[in-house]
Amino acid sequence: MRARIYQPARTAMSSGTAKTHNWVLEFAPAEAREVDPLMGWTSSADTQSQVKLQFASKEDAVAYATEHGIEAQVQEPNRRKPNIRAGGYGENFATGRRGAWTH
Repeated sequence: MRARIYQPARTAMSSGTAKTHNWVLEFAPAEAREVDPLMGWTSSADTQSQVKLQFASKEDAVAYATEHGIEAQVQEPNRRKPNIRAGGYGENFATGRRGAWTH
């Protein structure tokens, strides 16, 4: 069994970081999916590809994989640099604001 250990990225629909702090162990598909000729549904006999295990830390996930004999590949997350600009949105409403009100 092969698996991938990763930290999920935030969803595209939000700017928050909820559900991105845990580490996930996800099994790789062992066989290709096939299309049912009658209904057109996609199916597979591989039930491990449906399993996603969540762990509090990367070390816990790696320990679980080695304990159960799972060949796991750790994928490190790409950290984004925080986008903090001087004079952010709150500065529009500051009492000591210089300049004309433009909007």
